[in-house]
Parts: sequence; C-alpha cells; structure tokens
Amino acid sequence: MGQKVRPTGFRTGIMVPWLSQWYAGKKDFGELLVEDQKIRKFIKKKFAGSGISKVRIERTREKVVVIIHAAKVGVIIGKKGQEVEKLTKNLEELCHRHIEVKTFEVTKPEVDPQLVAQDVAEQLQKRASFRRTIKRALDTTMEAGAKGIRVQVSGRLGGAEMARTESSMAGSLPLSTLRAKVEFGFTEAVTAQGNIGVKVWINNGDFLTEESSDGNDAKAGKVSKKPAR
Repeated sequence: MGQKVRPTGFRTGIMVPWLSQWYAGKKDFGELLVEDQKIRKFIKKKFAGSGISKVRIERTREKVVVIIHAAKVGVIIGKKGQEVEKLTKNLEELCHRHIEVKTFEVTKPEVDPQLVAQDVAEQLQKRASFRRTIKRALDTTMEAGAKGIRVQVSGRLGGAEMARTESSMAGSLPLSTLRAKVEFGFTEAVTAQGNIGVKVWINNGDFLTEESSDGNDAKAGKVSKKPAR
C-alpha cells in the first residue's frame, strides 16, 4: 500500500524554507531545538484566538528573531505595541536570550491550511455538523482561488460511540509533485466527547509558474528563447 507523506516535510529544503533557520554544533543542537518548541508552544497558547499560521525562528550570535505569521496581527501587536513588548519580555525570560519579534499578516486566510483547520476545529467545538462544516470549508477555499483542497476529520464524530475518519476533497491535489504548492495544516478540536483531529491539505498552484517565466512557457507548451552563449 502507498503511504501518504506530509507535503510540507516532503518539500522542505527544496521548495519550502525551514521554519527554524540556524546552525549549531552537536553539543547545543538539542537544547536549541527544545527552545524553539517552547517558543512556538508559548506563542500559540498566548494568542490562541489570533489565527497563527506559523512561527519562524532565525538565530544569530546576538539575538533570536521570532517571525509570527497570523491572520489577526492587531491582536498580537496590541494598543501602541504593548502586547508585542509583553511577548518579547516573556520570551526573554523563557529563553534567557535577546529576542526580536516580527509579525506578518496572512492576507488570504481562506487558502492557508493551518487557519482553515483551526476554523473547522472551532466549528466542531461549537457542536456544528461536521459534514456541513467540511463542505463550507471546501467551498470557501475553492472560491478564494485554491486549485484543490482535502479536509479529513477523525474521532467521535457527532458524538458517536465508535471513532471513525471522514474526509472530503475538491479540485486537484498532487501530493508527489514537488513543484506543486501543496501545504498541510493540523489541529485538534477539544469536545465533550473527546478530541477530534482535523487535517487540511491545500493546493495553491505551482511554485515555478509564479516565480519564473520558464514555468509559464512550459505550461503553455512553449520553449523560452534564451541568448546563446
């Protein structure tokens, strides 16, 4: 049987940059890796309602740069930047290093798999019908311009005694095509009956057609004319 691999891990280092960008020796590597996880966990817990898509971490000798991609940047920044200052102090106490926090707004949350997964989880926690919730997520994402989407929920759906897995898909989702911009999101909905896992795959087009004219020529069946050397 063919096993599915996470599209983000499959493309990391080839088409997608690493979420943690730093170098360390064997002695310090484990400590810094655990520190990264603590930073991400703290931020996602503190700003649970701000729609955090991902947290990138870059390290230099002097400081640690934490880059937060979120749908509601205003919640993280706060009035006159008060929340960012508090967050910076909290992270410096947690890591005992100089921290610099940067924020980026996710302009189209409808095509971000992590934010779509969080939205589905919120609806399930409000006891909404899982089938209606999945269908609404598919329609909203496809209308926003995505090439394809798949949503999968696992657990005691609808309060059933036996846990099961349900999934639905729209459009195309080439998981093994490296040039395809397929992204993955996962979260859990905490309900009275137990946790429900929510997985979302979204195809946002092609890396090459967006970044180079050669990709557009190839798509149109043309060969780009390059100057002879």
